[in-house]
Amino acid sequence: MNQTHPLTWTAEEIMEATGGELLCGDLRRSFSGVSIDSRNISADNVFVAITGEIHDGHAFSSTVIDQGVRGLVVSRRKAVQMPLPAWKKNKIACIAVEDTTRALGDMAAFNRLRSHASVVAITGSNGKTTTRQMTTMILERQYNTLTAIGNFNNDIGLPLTLLGLSSDHQWAVLELGTNNPGEIARLAEICSPDIGVLTNIGPAHLEGLGSIEGVMQEKGDLLKNLAPSAKAILNADDPRVIQLAAKTKADVIFYGLSHEATIRAEDVDETKDTISFKLLFAGESIPIHLNTPGRFMVSNALAAAAVGHQVGLSGKNVKTALEAFKPVAGRMNIQHLPGDIHLIDDTYNANPESMKAAFAILNTLRAGARGIAAVGDMLELGAQAQSLHRNLGADAARSGISRLCAHGEFSAAVRAGAHDNGMPPTDTFEGTHEDIVEDLKCRLQPGDWLLVKGSRGMAMEKVVRKLQEWCEESDG
Repeated sequence: MNQTHPLTWTAEEIMEATGGELLCGDLRRSFSGVSIDSRNISADNVFVAITGEIHDGHAFSSTVIDQGVRGLVVSRRKAVQMPLPAWKKNKIACIAVEDTTRALGDMAAFNRLRSHASVVAITGSNGKTTTRQMTTMILERQYNTLTAIGNFNNDIGLPLTLLGLSSDHQWAVLELGTNNPGEIARLAEICSPDIGVLTNIGPAHLEGLGSIEGVMQEKGDLLKNLAPSAKAILNADDPRVIQLAAKTKADVIFYGLSHEATIRAEDVDETKDTISFKLLFAGESIPIHLNTPGRFMVSNALAAAAVGHQVGLSGKNVKTALEAFKPVAGRMNIQHLPGDIHLIDDTYNANPESMKAAFAILNTLRAGARGIAAVGDMLELGAQAQSLHRNLGADAARSGISRLCAHGEFSAAVRAGAHDNGMPPTDTFEGTHEDIVEDLKCRLQPGDWLLVKGSRGMAMEKVVRKLQEWCEESDG
């Protein structure tokens, strides 16, 4: 990838992008970039004072000015509290807007258009991050491509990614997340996708979206906001996604195992650590060997391959990129620990569908050996949380694992679901991270396969870390 530099800004351009008002300073004042973080800001950046749930950026305006910053974007309501006469004297440019978070998005939209880069936007209940990473690796084979660092998929993170676009970038690959109605529509408005990808629809973020129908409507907003000239890449194996296809004016391309799919997989073969399939791509049958387990990974790879097909990449380039892919930390990372303990670290996040998929992978990998699961709560499930956690316990019991440990508010529901489906109470456990680690220390045997998974907020990686330390100490 070529080295790139973000496009510069003038106060006048910021006003054009946001509809803001210059309270003091020079319209011609220029800035090398945009920052919302007072702890990590360059003197030549403009500071956008975001009002968050915990911190208010306006409280740090004096701090950034002391650090040499000479431009700020503030809310009109907070501007009256600012020392504007002193700022005017010191030639500091201050631009007032109605809402600084919206202004950040508006600046990102402005930057996206002036960069002349094209955009892939990916949403869905599962697989967004992996699909984004695979898509980026494919596009990088031929194009200068920008993607998010970490999980930058909301009304703050996505704009910050787009503000990193330069005139040298040809593509940006973005992930669109949501917790509440209207968020996908706003993110699509900001990034104006040339290609929209919808991976699947499942029971995630029900607390904010209310029901699976609410999830469908929210995710479908990406398709509604695609221009007629855009492409919609949709999962042909998900009936809910197929139903949403009618909501877009863009050209639709289906991917999946279905014979109706344009980009398709055949002859899927799973092993303990890998998964292979034949990719039917532009009239070719291409053998693909993914260095990660899980049948669901095939779907993610097909979505990424479909993007590659739409932008004109060869099957050879798609194959090379997919076979080089390695999951990020906490995404189906398999670790073979001292003492012949096999750990599946899937702690990055969780929802009902991804939990089911994780149990399926555990069963494939253990191949007759003992399976154990340590699970944390699935968050943001609203009124259905109790029943969905009972279902989780039922799924665990039906999978045939030997022991189930649960952490969180809904641990009792998880255990109850397991007991109702034949798992003896003596084979289930609930407690803190530390309690679970101590229980596992007493139970784990050579050859065991252990799955650790939960929603991001449950911090189940702490269990992984403590077990890694214990295994290494025991081996030493």
